[in-house]
Amino acid sequence: MATDINRTTSIALPGEVSSEILQKTQESSAVMSLAQPIKLPGLGVTIPVITGDPEAAWVAETAKKPVKRGTLDTKIMQPYTLAVIVPFSNQFRRDVPALYKQLVSRLPLALAQKFDATVFGGVTAPGDNFDTLKTCTAQEIGTDAYAGLVAADADIADHNGILNGWVLSPKGKALLLNAVDGNKRPLFINNVAEGAVPMILGSRTLQSKGAYVSGTPNVVGFAGDWTQAMYGTVEGVQIAIADQATLQDGETTINLFQQNMFAVRAEIEVGFRCDTTVFNKLTKAAG
Repeated sequence: MATDINRTTSIALPGEVSSEILQKTQESSAVMSLAQPIKLPGLGVTIPVITGDPEAAWVAETAKKPVKRGTLDTKIMQPYTLAVIVPFSNQFRRDVPALYKQLVSRLPLALAQKFDATVFGGVTAPGDNFDTLKTCTAQEIGTDAYAGLVAADADIADHNGILNGWVLSPKGKALLLNAVDGNKRPLFINNVAEGAVPMILGSRTLQSKGAYVSGTPNVVGFAGDWTQAMYGTVEGVQIAIADQATLQDGETTINLFQQNMFAVRAEIEVGFRCDTTVFNKLTKAAG
């Protein structure tokens, strides 16, 4: 929380910094890396959702060709504001390249982690027109990881989806790294040197801290048909800088002028919509 942050400093950030922050936010977010991006107007947009595909049929010569329309539904994608304020010491004024480096490395990760955590249901959605995967079908992978992953693939197929992407939390990655066959050979890595799970059942795998949701049971990852998920941004990442504001950081009050500091506020207007029936969450009982 901050007050009086409209008083700006003379520091001028180059225009490409905002674009670079948005790019790195997209790279840091597993959801943005897998979902389909669209341009989102400030007032929101109505997007079509495919609920049924047209079906072809064989026909005899000179016979009428079949007319089979796909079925569509619509959803409103609305932009919601996601923001973070980061204070810096005034020493950064003497080393502007260092400031840029800090902005590009710290702000995208903060925005990306919160966005992912919201989509995955660990954080309450900002509004009714923002979809989350909190209530999607669960598959237990703590006892038999392989069977649980195959069950997720099958369930998504049963809902007319094609599983094309997995997102694992660090705990989910560790769980799969421990999965072995009857001869104690790892199931999901080629060798210890790799130490990663780049593919599961032939589909791309990404990591995100936001994919872990504590509960009974704990959620450690997600699988889905990401062609049925969309996110949109309005104007990229907006940056504001202040040096005479008062910030409230939990129980701590920071007076920027008094403490020789300045603060950078980054915010993005973003929305997310998906067909939750073609997603599964991966769970593991606590213990």
